Amino acid sequence: MPNPWDVGSARYLAHAGFRALASTSAGFAFARGLADGPDAVPLDAALAHLRELVAATPLPVNADFQNGYAHDPEGVAVNVGACIATGVAGLSIEDSSGNPAAPIYDRALAIERIRAARAAIDASGSGVVLTARCEAFLVGHPDAARLVPDRLAAYAEAGADCLYAPVLPDLAAVASVVKLVAPRPVNVLVSSHQPGVTVAALAELGVRRISLGSGLASVAWGAIARATTELVAHGTFGGFADKLSHGELMAIFGAAK
Repeated sequence: MPNPWDVGSARYLAHAGFRALASTSAGFAFARGLADGPDAVPLDAALAHLRELVAATPLPVNADFQNGYAHDPEGVAVNVGACIATGVAGLSIEDSSGNPAAPIYDRALAIERIRAARAAIDASGSGVVLTARCEAFLVGHPDAARLVPDRLAAYAEAGADCLYAPVLPDLAAVASVVKLVAPRPVNVLVSSHQPGVTVAALAELGVRRISLGSGLASVAWGAIARATTELVAHGTFGGFADKLSHGELMAIFGAAK
């Protein structure tokens, strides 16, 4: 499930043959010249972006809905309702608080936030898939190895359809999470090259969904950075060697509806 950051990248990924897409808060923020995070990109802008992605292709879209753009469960429920109204097929709620002094929410509050999202989805009758994320490894929490299994199990009990802990340290940790929350599906993030990590290897462990986060957006920014660095430093255009031609892009986007 790759993560486009604008209409063009969404249509390209549909053209490439993927069967579902997911937004990337980081990729979208970077495209707007902003840092990642709900404080940098306001809720209204995020909702407008989701509406664009949903309209861009016939594919289902999962929303990277960060912390629900609210701290309290009531606010999460209201905002989840607004997210559902954009037409997304799924959304994720994370337990990252954005507070450096306490980077993830207290356990009880985090669970109530997932329950609130579940209730909002059920009230809508939309069937939107709820993914609950534990961000302990991502934020570098010193007790992440204990927090992740405990929280994912609690989030499953609170009504999450899919469980997700970004940047699990290795395949053994992935296998452990899959076993812990079975039969609920697990999403695994792959946004960088990791030796031994392949679609086949993850599928063999029982992973049901793979997302790329800001990986593709970072690849695009990496190509831009290398091409412009060479141009500025040497006055040469070697960075253009791997570009898609104007004709190729016209053929792709001329056919995209």
